Formats: sequence, structure tokens, C-alpha cells
Amino acid sequence: MSSLNTNIAAMTALQTLNQTNKEMLVTQNRISTGLRVKDASDNAAYWSIATTMRSDNMSVSTVQDALGLGAATADVAVTSMNNAIEAVSKIKAKLVAARAPGLDRAKIQSEISALQTELRSTAESAVFSGENWLNVDSDGPLSKTIVASFSRDSTGAITIGTIEVDVGPTGTMLFDTSGNNLGVLDLERTTTGTAITYSVATLDISAITDDATELLDLEDMIRGVDDALGQMTDAATVLGAAKSRISLQKDFVSKLIQSIDTGIGQLVDAEMNEESTRLQALQVRQQLGVQALGIANQSAQQILRLFQS
Repeated sequence: MSSLNTNIAAMTALQTLNQTNKEMLVTQNRISTGLRVKDASDNAAYWSIATTMRSDNMSVSTVQDALGLGAATADVAVTSMNNAIEAVSKIKAKLVAARAPGLDRAKIQSEISALQTELRSTAESAVFSGENWLNVDSDGPLSKTIVASFSRDSTGAITIGTIEVDVGPTGTMLFDTSGNNLGVLDLERTTTGTAITYSVATLDISAITDDATELLDLEDMIRGVDDALGQMTDAATVLGAAKSRISLQKDFVSKLIQSIDTGIGQLVDAEMNEESTRLQALQVRQQLGVQALGIANQSAQQILRLFQS
């Protein structure tokens, strides 16, 4: 039926054209943003998951920064510990050389004193970002915590994982800044000969003579320094283990961040090849819709011609 009041063909063509324009707008937004799920109205479930994962990924990225800071601190401590071990080894060698009779032990002590000064300087300079794992206050916390992981279980509960480093007398402490002398190098020992109280950092052999009892004191000092060297080796092992754990966790966290990014992309990213093809098809449909609407609007002109004839 032809009608001047109701052009059914034009109304149908207009509805089709409007639908095509809406689909084009969606496709153009996906192409411009690169996302097929930009907000909750696109897909509430995927948007919610992606938003939570993005937030968690930011937290994991912060963990990566914390691990980097911990790794740098461990590197400084390891380097300083190795230098300290080398200096103590030299002190031990000087003491062994001083055991021979007739030597000028005052001159040997001057060399030992220089090494003792170096030990303190090495321990005091083992600082990164305000943290020193070798020069430690025994009255304070004796464990350093490094944030190592962030995870969320199926119930949504969050867990923060840490790596603990023992910086106490049984760990990496070389000097005790509290004055309790519990560090490896300032721990006081007593000889069995004339009961000399000494530490690796304070021992003095300048007054020791070739007297048999005093030579026993020197031998006790050699044994004491050797014991300290063994403790320092154990401390270096603690640092090495911590450094290895931090390195492994850094690699894992880096891969985890990439995996989460990939997972988010699979949920919300637009397939650009598909969207480009769809846009071209919609452009053709739009052109055809405009033409169809124009043809439908011409039907009224056909009715007018009937009256003209």
C-alpha cells in the first residue's frame, strides 16, 4: 500500500541505517582505543576481572621495585663482605708471620692497624638506601625484610610474601654499633697465656715478646682470627643465598607481570584485523542504507505523478 502519511519502506530503511551507524560507532571506538571492553557497559564480567588484574599487576610491579632495591642492598653487602674477608685473611697472615722469633712486631702491628681501619671503613660504607647489613645495632631488629611477592587466592584474600635476611650475630653482623660487641669483628676474646682481651678489630701485637707465654697469646689470636674468618665465610653464604633468592624471585615476578598483561589483553583487547574488516563492511552497508532510504523517499514523488497525469 502506498501512503503519504506512512512510508513503511523509508521507516525500515531508516531503522537499518541507524543500526548500521551504531555498529560503526562501536567499531570505530574499538579501533581508536584498541579495546573491545573499555568499560562495564561493554562486558561487565570481563571489565571487572580486567580491572582487578590491572590493580594487582600494579602491586606486583611495586614488588618488582622492592626486589630491585633488595638486590642492590645485597650486592653492596656481598661486595663489602668479600673485601672484609680479604682484609681479615691478610691480618691472619701477618699474625702467622709474627709468630717467628726475632721479628719487629711493632712494624707488623702498623700494617695490621691499617687493615683494621680498612675493616671498619668497609663495614661502615656498606650502605644502600640507608640500609647497612654489616654495621648493625644489636639492640634493634636483627632481621631485614624484603617484599618478594603479591598474590590473591580464589576467595580474594591477599598474601604478601617476604624474604628474611639475618643481620644479627649469627648472620651478617660484622660490627655491633650498640657497643655490645656482638659482631664478628668486635667480639671480644681472651687469650690463655696472659689473659689478653682482644677482638679482630682491636688486637695489638706490638708489645708481644718471644716469651713462651706471650707466644701462646699470639697463637690464640691466630686461632681467634681464623674462627672469625670462618664466621665471615658463613655470613657471606647467608648473603649469597639471599641474593640468589632475590634474583630468582625478580625473574619470576617479571614473567608474572608479562603473563598478567597477556591475560588482560585476551579479555579486553580488540582484534584489530577483525575490527578493520568489520568497519569496511559497515561502511558499505551505510552507503547502501543511504541509497535505500533515498529510493524509499522517492515513492511519494511517484504518487504525485499519478495526480499530474
